[in-house]
Amino acid sequence: MSTPARLFARGTYAEATRIAALLRKETVGGVLLIIGAAIALVWANTPWAPAYEGLRDTVVGPSALHLDLSLGTWAADGLLAIFFFVAGLELKREFVAGDLRDPRKAALPVAAAVGGMAVPAVIYALINLRSPDALVGWAIPTATDIAFALAVLAVISTHLPAALRTFLLTLAIVDDLLAITIIAVFYTASLSFVPLLLALVPLALFGFLVQKRVRHWWLLLPLAVLTWVLVHESGVHATVAAVLLAFTVPVLRSEAAGGPEAGPGLAEHFEHRFRPISAGVAVPVFAFFSAGVTIGGLSGLRESLTDTVALGIVAGLVLGKAVGISGATWLVSRFTRAELDEDLRWPDVVGLSLLAGIGFTVSLLIGELAFGAGSERDEHVKVGVLTGTLLAAVLAAAVLKPRDRHYRRIAEAEARDDDGDGIPDVYQAHGPDLPHPAPRETVDELSARRRRTE
Repeated sequence: MSTPARLFARGTYAEATRIAALLRKETVGGVLLIIGAAIALVWANTPWAPAYEGLRDTVVGPSALHLDLSLGTWAADGLLAIFFFVAGLELKREFVAGDLRDPRKAALPVAAAVGGMAVPAVIYALINLRSPDALVGWAIPTATDIAFALAVLAVISTHLPAALRTFLLTLAIVDDLLAITIIAVFYTASLSFVPLLLALVPLALFGFLVQKRVRHWWLLLPLAVLTWVLVHESGVHATVAAVLLAFTVPVLRSEAAGGPEAGPGLAEHFEHRFRPISAGVAVPVFAFFSAGVTIGGLSGLRESLTDTVALGIVAGLVLGKAVGISGATWLVSRFTRAELDEDLRWPDVVGLSLLAGIGFTVSLLIGELAFGAGSERDEHVKVGVLTGTLLAAVLAAAVLKPRDRHYRRIAEAEARDDDGDGIPDVYQAHGPDLPHPAPRETVDELSARRRRTE
């Protein structure tokens, strides 16, 4: 009898090492995001709120190119393009060279991401059935903010097992791709085909150069900016251009450059360059310009939360994410006869699903696109997103924190190296793996060095 497949089983040591390094960067970015959002929220509820609004609404940029945008719009359309570029690189790398190139391993996070977006959207729509003008915001509670979620994990000091962290990251990346698809398809008010077709020219040139492994910024950056400008002019949200640019970047080295065994590809090179900018600058600045909502005390909070838009967002983020992700995971288990990893229980899955209800960056972006930045409904969107995110974080902490002692034991087992070969014993089942990581060496570099010595 064959051994049943395991849900949330450990991946390879190479992937676990890479994911751990990546999550550390996202956690730092999440803390900066929280700081930026907190400053904006406090500032917008002080007597100096008009100064905040004046800064957010300051218009800069050349009007001849229709780029005379407010600082808030520049943050949403420009800085978030960096965020989605990095997300696109990571998604492509996961499915080309990561553990998720195996369709069996990719099925769970993809199914969970779809369930975690579909159920919140349905819940929001049901709550707003009698308000047709509010239905346009159906996609707001579908997004998961991985940086914010990891920052919450850091604050509550919960040591999730590597498999759960990898699942959360992959789910959020797939979530981002689905969100940008939704933005492109459902939140494009008007479409101009000429600039959209013209955007294919710099996009194709960019793709040609990166496929030739060209790294010169003075060649690539103008092409990327031109692609962004033309997509922006077409009426499609400009962040879509960033994802398309990311998908053209090769993940593996060419045979002329030594092949996959010779070291990291261009996608990983770009990711290392741009992730600090995304996590440390782009997302926190966007949070600063987007989270500043004047609540007006408890009475204003109550008034905002009586709007079905805010109620739908809160219910979608908290209930919808928990039901959608847990339900999709259970369905995968049911129809594939896969079992949970022996170290995990279903409450761990529920806690992780609640944690995925922390939606911030993309949720606020979709809210602005749906109702218009600065509108009354957009203010209610911000209250709903902030409330739903806070509630999801509290409930996730309540479920995951009591399991932390168990998680610590798993973490200790994952770090144990009784034979002293530099590879934790739990990964030995994968066969020959990486040597003990040296400082500042990437996983791919280590993998290449191992292969060259075999």
